[in-house]
Amino acid sequence: MRTSIAAILLVSTLGSSALAQTTTTGSPAAPDAKTSQQSGGQQSVTRPNTDKMTQDGASTGSAANTKLEKGANSFTEGEVRSRLDKAGFKDAKDLKKDADGIWRGTAMRDGKPTPVGVDFKGNVAAQ
Repeated sequence: MRTSIAAILLVSTLGSSALAQTTTTGSPAAPDAKTSQQSGGQQSVTRPNTDKMTQDGASTGSAANTKLEKGANSFTEGEVRSRLDKAGFKDAKDLKKDADGIWRGTAMRDGKPTPVGVDFKGNVAAQ
């Protein structure tokens, strides 16, 4: 009796492990991948606007043309400061999250104070 109970437990454990396996298809760096704006924004894949970033993470002018999107923003102030810094905006001040979920403040870029924003996807924009 003990042997049959142990066998049943073993089979059920192995069977449930096989059912819990998942299969991943596709490639995260697909050659035909679209930007978040092209693919429909929040309802599609959400990722930061990294289409025009340099190797050091600085933006190549795209921050001025980026449209920030409304949405529930879970970034902390420290994470926002880090994203701004990587995009070339230094010494961020007065960062506050607005009613649309967009972090807004002022940062230095090219020696000038610039109004900036960071949306829920991590997109950085000069305002």
